[in-house]
Amino acid sequence: MADTPLNQRVLREHVASVYFNYNATFLARVVFVLVLGAFMYLQLGDPMVLPFVVLHLTLYLCMYFTPRWNPSVPAADSAWWARRITRIVTLLGFADALAPWIFVPAGNLPVTAALMVVMMGNCARAVQSLRPLKAALFGHTLPMMGGLIVALAWQCDSIHLFLAAFASIYLFLMLRVGVQEHRLLADSLVLRFEKEALAVRLEEQIAATERASQEKTRFLASASHDLRQPLHAIALFGAALENELRGRPEEVNAQRLMRAVNALGASLDIMLDISRLDAGVVTPVLQAVQLDALFLPLNHTFSAQAEQKQLQLRVRASGLWVRSDPQLLHRMLSNLLDNALKYTARGGVTVTARERGEFVWIEVRDTGIGIAPEQSSRIFEEFYQIDNPGRDRSRGLGIGLSIVQRLSQLLGHPVQMHSRLGRGTHFRVVLPAVAPKAGALAGHFPPDAAAPRQEKRPGRAAPALPARVLLLDDESEIREAMTGLLRSHSIDALAVADEAAAAAALQQASREGRAFDLLMCDYRLADGVDGLDVGLRLSGRGQGGPATPLLLITGETSPDRLQRVRESGVPVLFKPVATDSLFRMMVTAASSERRRI
Repeated sequence: MADTPLNQRVLREHVASVYFNYNATFLARVVFVLVLGAFMYLQLGDPMVLPFVVLHLTLYLCMYFTPRWNPSVPAADSAWWARRITRIVTLLGFADALAPWIFVPAGNLPVTAALMVVMMGNCARAVQSLRPLKAALFGHTLPMMGGLIVALAWQCDSIHLFLAAFASIYLFLMLRVGVQEHRLLADSLVLRFEKEALAVRLEEQIAATERASQEKTRFLASASHDLRQPLHAIALFGAALENELRGRPEEVNAQRLMRAVNALGASLDIMLDISRLDAGVVTPVLQAVQLDALFLPLNHTFSAQAEQKQLQLRVRASGLWVRSDPQLLHRMLSNLLDNALKYTARGGVTVTARERGEFVWIEVRDTGIGIAPEQSSRIFEEFYQIDNPGRDRSRGLGIGLSIVQRLSQLLGHPVQMHSRLGRGTHFRVVLPAVAPKAGALAGHFPPDAAAPRQEKRPGRAAPALPARVLLLDDESEIREAMTGLLRSHSIDALAVADEAAAAAALQQASREGRAFDLLMCDYRLADGVDGLDVGLRLSGRGQGGPATPLLLITGETSPDRLQRVRESGVPVLFKPVATDSLFRMMVTAASSERRRI
């Protein structure tokens, strides 16, 4: 139906309306013509009444019982059905035109008046029911009312001439009303079908946009995974090398290598943040937050960056409290502040908070390059950057404000932006104000799991590190790099490539009484094997006996897989893994499993 020309769709609706009206009033028409015939026969006693009634009943039955309109009729056949109903109602019009010649005797004004009322009423009904088809409207009313007008004028006396003139004026007005209503009905149908077509196109565009977004997410996830794999191996080899060169002149080169690895890892982590937010795996924990305690770490974090660019950074304490998730709010403000410092060459950046009724406005103002009005609607798009055609990496990837927008929607904190080109930009975050509460968060902001990677020098292995570790990974480079790193920190590490080898290693360790303290498993194994399922089977979780602690390591960033990992409850690290994060999570995974046992 959507491919049918608009004029055919309009005609089909018109035809359907006319047939519906006539079929719905079929019984009433039959009764009416029988009553009218009986009345006229009693009044006049004219035997011509019987042929009149038979003629009308025949036409009614032909229209009702010959091929009938139904909703399955193709729109292309509507013209044929329109011509059919037009011919039938035209014949009915000529049949009605016989009435005044049969039922209007000379000098009988009461019967004449009664017949005029009936025929004028029939004309009004025809306008109401036949207005969708203008040809049918004229084909029925003109013969019917024309017969009445000519029959009245045929009497040649003043009263009948007056009645003929009155009937003529009435016919003109009724046809004018019918034509106007026909146009209104046609226009309304055209608008309806155009809106339906627009709605269909809009749905198609939305579906195409969603498909493009999903394809982009899959592409980023795949590209991120493929980049994380070798980078993970480089990070592990580099960490082992840095540990071996500690205290030697070559340590400087190892540190430079790790800084470059950490910088690339930070870029991949930002893309991971987008995937985590799109996957819905980030769940806000709303609580009362003291803004002074939030602003303090912001000032410490970005003061060095501001000093390096010779900018003034003012983070003003307020004493206000808001209801939010402290980690996610900290991330929002960090991205806004980082973006302001990147695009400000002179002057400074100010962060303030002020109370406005039931809300608190946190405002980040800068004296940077500003944003042109035509670009203001695009700044929250992923990878969009203003005045960075060379993709200078020092200005980031263009994802920071996109993360801000997603966090804003997740937390329910609207973000407003005002900017003047060359004068600076002003971002405002609107949060609900709350009264200070005893025991509420006042100053502790541990690192967010989704926060940018920090460059830290790996320290020595903590005493609580697991003594024996089994690594399951299908890539030989990663197995070699991980075992080298763990052994350099006095950890007995065994690496295998598949589930069968891992199961054999676990059984042998159990027989020797030297069980593994931790099982580390890659999420994506060879031939598409699901590492999470394999790890759960090997660790023995939910099987009644003691379970081997499980730690999942993955380069996956696709939203559906992130959601699955989150629902499993298994601790997870994302590649490339920093050494300190690796050791910290190893201790956490092993100790949490022991507590569960």
